[in-house]
Amino acid sequence: MLPVGGVILGALALIVGGYGAIKASSLQKTVATHQEKIDKIDGLESQVGSVAGASDKATKDISSLSRTTQDAFNTVAADLANIHASIVKIEESQKARPVAAGKGPREPVVAGPGEYVVKAGDSFAKIGRAHGGFTSAEVASVNPGVDPSKLKIGQKIKLPQKK
Repeated sequence: MLPVGGVILGALALIVGGYGAIKASSLQKTVATHQEKIDKIDGLESQVGSVAGASDKATKDISSLSRTTQDAFNTVAADLANIHASIVKIEESQKARPVAAGKGPREPVVAGPGEYVVKAGDSFAKIGRAHGGFTSAEVASVNPGVDPSKLKIGQKIKLPQKK
């Protein structure tokens, strides 16, 4: 009976071993499937790390840009304030009233290069002829805004350039 028990025990061992091998194969397939999922998770984790690094860099860049922009605005504001102060000074100096005629000492008007000081009896035609043979139209063209019929003694006018 001992040999029959050994054969039965051997057969049982073969059956249990076969069953164990089938289960081990099934577990290997499950582990392989889970390994694929783990690899995907590792890939996603790497991408998240890259995105987090890029986000940190972008945050630092935005902060730096914000600081430099604010500095530039502060510089421009200071320059505008200086320009405004200069304009106010110029406007105030332009508002200063000239000395009225007949009040206080007057210095004679002196003509600079290319200018002429009007004298009694002058006209654009007379001035043009005397200073290069110009017509009254040519003298008028270099003096826009000057009415030739209302010339005043001592008034400066421009002379045309010689051809």
